Amino acid sequence: MSPPPPPPQCGWRLLGFSLFLGSFCFVLESAELGNNATDALNILLIIVDDLRPSLGCYGDKLVRSPNIDQLASHSILFQNAFAQQAVCAPSRVSFLTGRRPDTTRLYDFNSYWRVHSGNFSTIPQYFKENGYMTMSVGKVFHPGISSNHSDDSPYSWSFPPYHPSTEKYENTKEFQKLYPLENITLAPDPQVPDGLPPVAYNPWMDIREREDVQALNISVPYGPIPVDFQRKIRQSYFASVSYLDTQVGHLLSALDDLHLANNTIIAFTSDHGWALGEHGEWAKYSNFDVTTHVPLMFYVPGKTAPLPGVGEKLFPYQDPFDPTSELMDPGRHIVDLVELVSLFATLAGLAGLQVPPQCPIPSFHVKLCREGQNLQKHFQLHDLEEDPHFLGNPRESIAYSQYPRPSDSPQWNSDKPSLKDIKIMGYSIRTIDYRYTVWVGFNPAEFLANFSDIHAGELYFVDSDPLQDHNVYNDSQHGGLTHSLKP
Repeated sequence: MSPPPPPPQCGWRLLGFSLFLGSFCFVLESAELGNNATDALNILLIIVDDLRPSLGCYGDKLVRSPNIDQLASHSILFQNAFAQQAVCAPSRVSFLTGRRPDTTRLYDFNSYWRVHSGNFSTIPQYFKENGYMTMSVGKVFHPGISSNHSDDSPYSWSFPPYHPSTEKYENTKEFQKLYPLENITLAPDPQVPDGLPPVAYNPWMDIREREDVQALNISVPYGPIPVDFQRKIRQSYFASVSYLDTQVGHLLSALDDLHLANNTIIAFTSDHGWALGEHGEWAKYSNFDVTTHVPLMFYVPGKTAPLPGVGEKLFPYQDPFDPTSELMDPGRHIVDLVELVSLFATLAGLAGLQVPPQCPIPSFHVKLCREGQNLQKHFQLHDLEEDPHFLGNPRESIAYSQYPRPSDSPQWNSDKPSLKDIKIMGYSIRTIDYRYTVWVGFNPAEFLANFSDIHAGELYFVDSDPLQDHNVYNDSQHGGLTHSLKP
């Protein structure tokens, strides 16, 4: 077999006001191995950093994202997908191994799961071991100790991971023209909720370390950012989304040009969301929907969309500066709650590989298993002739997330505590009706949560309080709900 071409530059990071938002991907290319090589599908997984569902295909009327919207129009789109922890390294290790943070035992950036908790397989490793060539471009695993300073090479990759330079894009401002400041609104709930327990608050300390934010002389931890500066941050974030969209558009257009759209599964998601002033918070580092809710969509040739005809372009490039580019047919929506930890099982199943078995409890000694669900049932139940807004059975679906804290009150390391400093863990359950979070004592030496040691609780009913601003938790309610918090 001839060597593969260099991996494509599938995305870059736009640093508008240093908001780290970019497109990164890995490619699982079917190798000419085995009896079914001609039937095997390529896999393109696009992972975006810090992207909440601020996209046209998710109903955002302001953001211009025509290329991602076009992908959604040919995909099954999950409206209610949630990350397991709203910070980069723990989230990425979680969905790339198919294990929850309490199994990977990674809540920070300072350990490598293969040494720290178990030599678990990963999505690219599993495909590589099943005859695929695997290539990584940009930030797939989090750099540093959490991926052994090697992006988990050589376990996960057939070739050394490729990290395109991003510095020359740092001062790109063109996309801010899409979002004039006078059109930028503030978060609908910019105040810290009265009923929010202090342990739940994200004091966004890393944002405060910026020189321009320090110059604002904002009080810690609850002091609000001035309104004009809030608008600039939000403008830069939305501009970053549109810049990201152009890169996704170039990538998908290249699939068309190479005649690969008819044999490539495309999955698109983010490692977690991002607060833009909601609840008086910025960045991530919490259990709220705004930081755990992520986009998730799958394009499967011939299943979510008809195969493109000869010479037909399924993903022609869309210019976000062209208003007509925004006119897209709606995608096929699933409203069931799903989790990113289900990505492993779903991609394996869609590619025709054996789906790893469900993990036993505990599973630290098991190399290959998964704690997430196989989402293929949504593809089997939903063909092209059905209602595009397929409902499924959302009342039976649940999503879990968690976040660690070093203390009951916001302090300098509340957002990113090291393992040894974690004293409290916030476990959160999201159903179609409510989000319930309980903050309990945690022993970092033994990785044990004490659910009889409850520090605080939160309960928000989604129908009446969709932004989760009114905490109606009280001590008498936690008994039955607390029992359901362990997945």
